[in-house]
Amino acid sequence: MGRNTRKRRTPLATKVIAGAAALALGGGGLVWANFYASAHEENGGDNRTRSGGARIATINCPDVGQKLTRVPRDARRGVAKELALLDRQITDAYTRLAETRQAQAGDERYVDNAILGPLKSKRVATLDRIGININRAGGKAPRDLGRFAPCQGVPVEQPEPDDGGGQDQGDGGQDNGGQDQGGGGQNDGGQDNGQGQGNGGQAGNGPVADDFVNIEDVQPNSRNLPNGLAANGGGGSTGTFTTECGTNENSLRNSDNVIVAPGVSNGAQHQHDYVGNQANTAFASDEDLANGDTTCQNQGDRSSYFWPVLRIQDGTQDIDQGQPGGGQDGNVGRIVAPDEVELKFVGNRTSDVVAMPRALRIITGDAKAFTNGLNNANTAWSCTGFEDRQVTDKYPVCPEGSSVVRTTAFQSCWDGQNIDSANHRTHVDFVEADGTCSNGFQAIPQLQVRLVYDIPAPQIDNGQLVNPFAVDTFPEQLHKPITDHNDFINFFDEDLMNEMVDCINSGQDCQ
Repeated sequence: MGRNTRKRRTPLATKVIAGAAALALGGGGLVWANFYASAHEENGGDNRTRSGGARIATINCPDVGQKLTRVPRDARRGVAKELALLDRQITDAYTRLAETRQAQAGDERYVDNAILGPLKSKRVATLDRIGININRAGGKAPRDLGRFAPCQGVPVEQPEPDDGGGQDQGDGGQDNGGQDQGGGGQNDGGQDNGQGQGNGGQAGNGPVADDFVNIEDVQPNSRNLPNGLAANGGGGSTGTFTTECGTNENSLRNSDNVIVAPGVSNGAQHQHDYVGNQANTAFASDEDLANGDTTCQNQGDRSSYFWPVLRIQDGTQDIDQGQPGGGQDGNVGRIVAPDEVELKFVGNRTSDVVAMPRALRIITGDAKAFTNGLNNANTAWSCTGFEDRQVTDKYPVCPEGSSVVRTTAFQSCWDGQNIDSANHRTHVDFVEADGTCSNGFQAIPQLQVRLVYDIPAPQIDNGQLVNPFAVDTFPEQLHKPITDHNDFINFFDEDLMNEMVDCINSGQDCQ
C-alpha cells in the first residue's frame, strides 16, 4: 500500500466559462471571444445554478475506484471487475439519457425516475459486492460504500464537473490543472453554442465548438511546462534518456486497460494506441509482458506506453464502428496515429534518481476529469511552434503549417515499496514546488511523452463544427480534452534501467 498521506497542494486558480463563447469565421480562421468568471475559489462551486427542469447533458457519478485506497491484493482483481461494471452501468444510463430526449422534455422527473433511480439500485448491488470482496480477502470495507451509489444529472446550461470529485488521495498533479490564458473552462460540454447539436459531435456526445481555442489566442508562458529539467533550469540529476519505440505503425490498439481493469475486456471503453510492448491486453500477466515483443529499438525496453487514440470526426467510421470501445461506446470517426512520438526520461532538480522497479505501473491524468474535477487532470495541448502556449481543457486550433501536440509528464516520486496501489495513484507522486519528493518517497526517472499529429484544423460552417478532432473517452465524459491521460508499465531490463539511471545522474543525454 502506498504511504502517500501528505496534504494535497492547492492548484492554481482555474478560470471557467460563465457564458457562452461567441464564434465566427474571420480572416480564414476561427474568431473566439470567451467570457470568464472565477468558479474555483473557496466554496465557489456552491454558487452554481442548477435548474431542476433543465435538460440533462451528462451523468456524474462518484468515482469509486479513486476512493478505495485500502484493498487487499487478493481482492483487487475482483474489485476491478466490479469497478468496470460500475463504469458500464454509467455508460448504459448515459445511452438511455441520450435516447430519451423527447420523453425528458415532457416529464421533468423522467431522468430521476427512469434513469438515475434504476442506476442507483444497480450501483448499490455492485458496491455491496465490492465490500464482500474486500472483507473476504481479510480487509475492512468502508461501512458507508453505499453513499457512492447516487448519481446526478448535469444540466445542459452549466455542466460543470463536481470540482474535486471526492478524490482526496493526495496526489493532485503538478499544480498545472488550471490556467487563465484565454482557453480555460470546462463547463461547456452541453451548451448548444449555436450548433443545434446539443452535446455535439458525430455520435452526439461531443466535442462542441467551445471545446476548441485558437492557439494564437493563448498567452505564452501562462502555465507551467511539464515538470522536468527543461522547465526548471537544471540542477540535481540533469541527464536524459530517450527510448525510440515508433508511432504505432502496426496499429496495435484495444479498449482494455490492464492497469485499472485487469481481466476485463473493454475495461477502458475507449481505444488506446500502444507502443513498446506488444502483449498488452486486459488478460496479460507480468510474465506475458516481460516476454512480449517490443517495438522499441533497444530490445531491453519492453515497457508498455499507451494513451487514448485521437479521432477526426469527419463523417467516416473506423473499423471499430460497431464494436465495444468504438461506436458502441460513443467513440466514432477516423483514428489517426501520431506522426511523432517522443519518450524521454529526465531527472530530479534536487537529487539523484533511483531505478524504477520491474512492472511499476503509473497512470497520469484522469479519464473522468470532466465529472471528477481537476485534481488529477494532467495533460498539455499545444501546437508546433507554439509550445510555450499550453492548455489542458481546450483542444488547440493550430495555424496552417503547425501540428497538434499532446504532452504529458508523469509522476516522478515513488514510495520505494509498491509497483501499484489500490487506486493506482498513491504509490507514486509528483515532486513538490522545490523539486523534492515528500513523505519519504524516492525520485525516479520522470517519463515525458510528446505526441505530434498532422491533422486539419476544425472549422465552423453554418454554426456547425466541421472535422473536429477529439480523444476517445468514456461516453458520459463528452470527449472533453481535460480527460486526456497516459499510461506506463515499466519493463526495462535491469541492465538498461541501470544504464538510464547512470546516464541521468551523470548529466548525460543518452538513448
